[in-house]
Amino acid sequence: MRSRGRYAVAVTFTTAATLVATAAGAGAVTEGPAGHVVARYDLNEGPGARTMADSSGHALDGTVGSEVQTGVAVRGATGYRFTRLEPDTPPTHPRHLATVTSAAELNPGNRDFAVTVRLRTQYHFGNIVQKGQATVEGGNFKLQIPSGIAQCLFRGDHGSLIVSSKTRLNDGDWHTVRCERTRDGLALVVDGRTEARKPGWTGFIANGWPLSIGGKTSCDQVDVGCDYYAGDLDYVQLEAR
Repeated sequence: MRSRGRYAVAVTFTTAATLVATAAGAGAVTEGPAGHVVARYDLNEGPGARTMADSSGHALDGTVGSEVQTGVAVRGATGYRFTRLEPDTPPTHPRHLATVTSAAELNPGNRDFAVTVRLRTQYHFGNIVQKGQATVEGGNFKLQIPSGIAQCLFRGDHGSLIVSSKTRLNDGDWHTVRCERTRDGLALVVDGRTEARKPGWTGFIANGWPLSIGGKTSCDQVDVGCDYYAGDLDYVQLEAR
């Protein structure tokens, strides 16, 4: 989402990691070349909205659960708020999520793929964005924040890679977090700084699960925790090439 009084910055997919920290920290948007944005959720719908609009032009709109607070204005931005839920404690809260029905475009396949979010939290756990879960056929990817540390995982038919930020982000400030999966490996960029890289190729990733924002879609809070995110989100963007 474009924050009030701020403007999007267009960069190529391969050079997005070079955005300066000051620009990203101020809410700058990292984008791929024209036509490479798969889906973009500005999360600027008003209070009570139940449709999460895709502004990329690809009509990959989502559904907003009734427990997600929309139209929340905080520190110069308007976005979604996900309230804190006790970890691994029944019952489940499926309405705590925003979801997008599975579509081929949302699967990385064999493509370079990037997920970028702008978040603000004071908590230390939760899955922010994911498609698929740990054991599902076809692989999965996710961006999460265990112990306040941004962490990104891609799992495909060639294996899994995971990278973690060096700094904790649960300080109540806005942070832009970007995870890039390429043939060369996985990179995690926080506020314009590349904080982690890992070489390797995860391979083909495609599953029939929805894109989920705010936690898992299949969980029971007993054997499988729902990992509900607690905090605010300003925007979510997916890119591929």
